[in-house]
Amino acid sequence: MYDIILIPLENTPADETILEHIRPLGRLVGAKFILIHVADGFGARHYEQLNLAESEEIQADRAYLESRAGALRAEGFLVESVLAMGDPPAEIIKFVETHPVDLIAMSTHGHRLIGDLLHGSTADKVRHRVGVPVLLLKVKP
Repeated sequence: MYDIILIPLENTPADETILEHIRPLGRLVGAKFILIHVADGFGARHYEQLNLAESEEIQADRAYLESRAGALRAEGFLVESVLAMGDPPAEIIKFVETHPVDLIAMSTHGHRLIGDLLHGSTADKVRHRVGVPVLLLKVKP
């Protein structure tokens, strides 16, 4: 049913909310996890166009992603990690459109600021544009 679960990570403590919840489901169905983080700073958004070197932010994001993937592998999960660069919702949607994914599992903060009301959150944009189930969990305070 859920052979491949895509898990977008923010590189914040909020990631633990979705990872805590998805581990038992992953074990139950024998799923492969694909962790994706979208670096979205200036350097990441213009990395290819300007032929930039990897910024400290990108290097830190890559290390974080590999650390999370390594921890899950140590627990026995089959894990792949992807560091994308650009606009988080657009990159997550693009990944889902070009790779087999059975479920997207992500955390959401809900409406935190006026910016979320005006621009929408990553979770809202993703869930409205993909054709696969999306599991959303509100971040624990």
